[in-house]
Amino acid sequence: MNRVVHPIEQESFRRLRARLDTSHFPPLTRAVVERVIHSCADLGYAEELVMDEGELATAHAALHAGAPVVVDVEMVAAGITRRETVCRLRDAKAGSGLTRSAHAMRLAYEEVGPGALWVIGCAPTALEELLTLDASPALVIGLPVGFVGAAESKAALRESGLPAVSNVSEKGGSAVAAAALNALLYHPLSAEENL
Repeated sequence: MNRVVHPIEQESFRRLRARLDTSHFPPLTRAVVERVIHSCADLGYAEELVMDEGELATAHAALHAGAPVVVDVEMVAAGITRRETVCRLRDAKAGSGLTRSAHAMRLAYEEVGPGALWVIGCAPTALEELLTLDASPALVIGLPVGFVGAAESKAALRESGLPAVSNVSEKGGSAVAAAALNALLYHPLSAEENL
């Protein structure tokens, strides 16, 4: 996928790399770390993102082979470029012990089945619900934000053994979750480096 990179974006990445040495990261990990930092100007993500290069490579291949992308909220969908996403939040209903976000995960799984990439940047309850499903995801980008349940849901994701990108704090959000997915979208299929 050929992508024209705007000069402002090129300069932004140049400045990021001048302030933070990312050269020691493997290629896909580096792409995710840099794109997440670029999305929020928070260099701290370099120390707190958790991911595995092999899992990213498998997810990268699945994504470029057309695996569905499921998001928890429209704000995440708006940030993902060059790819259609599935967001079922508008159709979801809260119920006894079930938030709208959790119900949306159930609805999305019914639609896409196993093998999707799941991008959660808002609701910890969406991530918690995904962990109860037998979704067999290609990857879970679990970066919900907040002081209630966000860090805990991400810890549960890491403990689940599912292929994942997460971080070890309350930080997160739609922009960083979308950025992590975009890093995989923008990264070339070859071994060559790209922005």
